[in-house]
Amino acid sequence: MNSSSQTRLTGGCQCGAVRYELAQPPVRACVCHCRMCQKASGQPFMAFATVKQHDLNWTRGMPGVFRSSNLAQRGFCKDCGTPLTFKFEGEEIAVTAGSLDDPMAAPPTVQYGVESAIAWCATLGDLPRVRTEDDFGPELVARFANYQHPDSET
Repeated sequence: MNSSSQTRLTGGCQCGAVRYELAQPPVRACVCHCRMCQKASGQPFMAFATVKQHDLNWTRGMPGVFRSSNLAQRGFCKDCGTPLTFKFEGEEIAVTAGSLDDPMAAPPTVQYGVESAIAWCATLGDLPRVRTEDDFGPELVARFANYQHPDSET
């Protein structure tokens, strides 16, 4: 990850009860297809941005922790359930890329757990692409009220 392009990354859960700041840019970013990540997210894969544990600072609230194996634990918001971290043995911890206020700041450079990859993930780029406002229509978009915490520190 390029430290000159981003020096302060923040993120948090969907409801805003838990917020964090990264003191340094991620050392790497990845996508994991393993079955544990699939179950933890309810999705075909999870994306992570890894930092040294001392570079992750909780600025509001603290995550709940689930020990998903004898070697790893996962942090999540106890209020809304948002997956926030993955901690394997060692001095590093990964935040979920989707919980970053700017997920584009941590593009993945490697895929792990590919033995569990769901085959149709390889063809996602071939599917038609539809913008939300085109799918919902202008009437529904005009009535839509987002209750998520904003993608910024407040």
